[in-house]
Amino acid sequence: MEKVNQYALITGATSGIGYELTKLFAADGYHLVIVARDQTQLDATAAELKERGITVLTFAKDLFDPEQAFALYAELQSQGIDIEVLVNNAGQGVYGEFEDTDIDRELDIIHLNISSLVVLTKLFVNDMIARNSGKILNTASIASKTPGPWQAVYHGTKAFVLSFTEAIREELRDTEITVTALMPGVTDTDFFNKADMQESRAVQDKEAMADPADVAKDGYQALMAGEDKVISGFKNKVQVSMGNLTPDSVVAHQIYELQKPVDK
Repeated sequence: MEKVNQYALITGATSGIGYELTKLFAADGYHLVIVARDQTQLDATAAELKERGITVLTFAKDLFDPEQAFALYAELQSQGIDIEVLVNNAGQGVYGEFEDTDIDRELDIIHLNISSLVVLTKLFVNDMIARNSGKILNTASIASKTPGPWQAVYHGTKAFVLSFTEAIREELRDTEITVTALMPGVTDTDFFNKADMQESRAVQDKEAMADPADVAKDGYQALMAGEDKVISGFKNKVQVSMGNLTPDSVVAHQIYELQKPVDK
């Protein structure tokens, strides 16, 4: 393995797609800054990754609070760590009809999925512009392309992430900086437990769920190739293509039926 001696920062790095991405970066010789809420899980992930002979820095940050995104950047600045690749992967959802869900939890999700992502992108992209090099990968979702009854706020945040990613990519078109959106579908991660979504029809067929390692590989390859976005999985590509041809009101009803609880 030839070391690239550059740092990649990954949020939501201790499980699911984020964890699988850490292994891909490590295999290519990137040093890593891994970010999650739980220091114990960070330490375990770091110990595994360090076996590949790279440097791994851990930061326990709760990105439900955007101020912690500012703090993360400041701490890296104080240590003289330049980030060549930023991976905004951390994200959560909440399941239920909007009238019944908890507004404080939804505001937290907006802060995590949108506010902290914007903060980190703003701060690190300015450093990338100054040296005219860098890559950004934002984990969006195929949810970004459709209305999402039973997950109205989550789908809304991912629509923001995709739109935001495509906009700043265009703004940076004359630089050596690339911005890529990763768009997975239903993936076998802890997302659905955290979203209290186990009763949804959409998650009953575990065998139909994507492997997070496959999703991470799709995202990593698209990032390294400088692509604008990648929909992970053939079935998801077909679903998005069909959705593009279908009125939003019809898609919304289809998703309502797909995501409603199995006992309804």
